Formats: sequence, structure tokens, C-alpha cells
Amino acid sequence: METTNLKDGDYCVVIKGTHIGKSGKVSDINTSKTGHITITVEQDNTVRFKTLGRNVVLKAHTK
Repeated sequence: METTNLKDGDYCVVIKGTHIGKSGKVSDINTSKTGHITITVEQDNTVRFKTLGRNVVLKAHTK
């Protein structure tokens, strides 16, 4: 899926980078001066981390 369609509240899974395999809700979407999309992901256990938008894919949330 395209990460350019990310919006607050979407559920995503990290497929690349430091946080690979983690998932959660997208929030705090920003575009840097160089054009990269950065996001904050809040996991179900309320732990948050930042990653690049290109490192995630959208997924249907299932508990």
C-alpha cells in the first residue's frame, strides 16, 4: 500500500528499519524539509516510537 495515504488513526505494521515487526496506530504525521514523511506509531501497549512513513504498510487492525 502507498504510505502517502497515511492519516491519523490508521493501523500500520513496520516492515523496515529499527522497529521492524512492531505495529500500532499512526499519529503525528510530518514532512521534513527534505521531503521524507515521519510518523509516530503508538502500539497497543501505549509505547510510542517514531519512524519513516516509507517503513510501514497499512493493515486492518485485529485484536
